[in-house]
Amino acid sequence: MMTPEPLPDVRQLLAFYLEAGVDCALADEPINRLVEPEPIPSAAAPAARAAASQIGKPGGPAIVPPRGEPPPPPDAAIASAREAALTAPTLEALRDLLEKFDGCALKQTATRLVFADGNPQARIMLVGEAPGRDEDIEGLPFVGRSGKLLDRMIGAIGLDRSKVYIANVIPWRPPGNRTPTPQETQICLPFIRRQIELVDPDVLVTLGNPSTQALLGTTEGIMRVRGKWRDYDTGKRTIRAIATFHPAYLLRSPSYKRLSWQDLRAIATVLAV
Repeated sequence: MMTPEPLPDVRQLLAFYLEAGVDCALADEPINRLVEPEPIPSAAAPAARAAASQIGKPGGPAIVPPRGEPPPPPDAAIASAREAALTAPTLEALRDLLEKFDGCALKQTATRLVFADGNPQARIMLVGEAPGRDEDIEGLPFVGRSGKLLDRMIGAIGLDRSKVYIANVIPWRPPGNRTPTPQETQICLPFIRRQIELVDPDVLVTLGNPSTQALLGTTEGIMRVRGKWRDYDTGKRTIRAIATFHPAYLLRSPSYKRLSWQDLRAIATVLAV
């Protein structure tokens, strides 16, 4: 007979959840979503139907989404983001706009805004997808394990954070490091585009598939588009853009560091001109 493996204790479970990126609670009490809701007593049914008929009407009950599930942002939020982003004359003003912007539900679960790091006058700007746990805590992009690898990558071509500008398409951490939804990306896209326009770098580097597809307007995967120079229109001028692997991906698949090194050398060659 096979001896069953011992069940993990609480400490082991917590360590597993932390490693998986589950490190925040969306509600004060656990919710068992497998339990069927209790039926409404017949005496209370008419009152419940009357209350339901008033939902969304002036003076009626508010529409409350299920706990732990932020409502999908309306198209108005995307339009609002576009209009707001265009009004920011400086990076500081853009940051203030994001601090006050409530159109993205990710802001409600994140600890803080992760706007940017590095030198706004740098000739090169690097853009990832979204902050992780460490970035959410410190309020700076790329400060965890992938950030340390990114520092080593740019260091290999003679750069450091005083010579680059770093940001993300999404400035708030998705709960549990989940993938941002297409709507969340569309809401945040006008802000990162305005950020790129204000920095006005000579070279734009997109890190990973999501940021590459969002900013360079491609549906191809990172394997096909990496290492190839493209044009990116900032609204003021056309700059050179190139995609490469996200450092987090290289941590999981170190065999691709060789290709990433080729991309870095191509970037260094352009910056040397």
